[in-house]
Amino acid sequence: MSERRIGEVILDVKNISLRFGGVKALTDISFNVREHEVRAIIGPNGAGKSSMLNCINGVYSPQEGQITFRGKTFSHMNSRQVAEMGVARTFQNLALFKGMSVLDNIMSGRNLKMKSNLFQQAIRFGAAEREEGEHREFVEKIIDFLEIQAYRKTPVGRLPYGLQKRVDLGRALAMEPQVLLLDEPMAGMNVEEKRDMSRFILDVNDEYGTTIVLIEHDMGVVMDISDRVVVLDYGKKIGDGTPEAVRANPEVISAYLGAGH
Repeated sequence: MSERRIGEVILDVKNISLRFGGVKALTDISFNVREHEVRAIIGPNGAGKSSMLNCINGVYSPQEGQITFRGKTFSHMNSRQVAEMGVARTFQNLALFKGMSVLDNIMSGRNLKMKSNLFQQAIRFGAAEREEGEHREFVEKIIDFLEIQAYRKTPVGRLPYGLQKRVDLGRALAMEPQVLLLDEPMAGMNVEEKRDMSRFILDVNDEYGTTIVLIEHDMGVVMDISDRVVVLDYGKKIGDGTPEAVRANPEVISAYLGAGH
């Protein structure tokens, strides 16, 4: 566990409320994320977990509340601002370029880091060529790290689902995020794939020092890899604390775990 290195609060979510028409997606949600920790958001389907991530990374603008990131407070931000500040996101439904190779998909995550313009990149001359070489080198390290060297030139659409999820993680890592938001990184995976992905998430946290916020349904995984867990139900917060404390919380048990767990 990365507990020994956990630092100060890096992300502070305060009193966030989000409505779509008359429907309340989130009601007065507050929690924080500390530097270097693995912070899980759990809850039944429709609890508001993805909506919460969408507020953090600027896809949705909440009607109330504010988010403080590294001491700067915002009532809302756009997605590009958030990315430039160092927050990356993977999605539940893979948004990869299926016809492009693994290498090119992960390279697309370097876009914000590129200083040369599109024309310079297209003709690949001088500084632009050097810059692309540096970015490619960075991406190759990610490919090694995620153990997908054998597939570097393979179109992503041909890969099994578990490996596509790994490429999605690689593309987010290519942005060199300080905070990585993972939306159900293990959905649809078998036991072995989940074990691999859990290991990579902990390695990203440990070796890159990346702070991780993840939504996950598999309670075994959450209990194994999280430092702290926040629990949502019908858009309200019903629990927040260590995995052990959350697992023992009667409100969480009745809302989410059920007697069978």
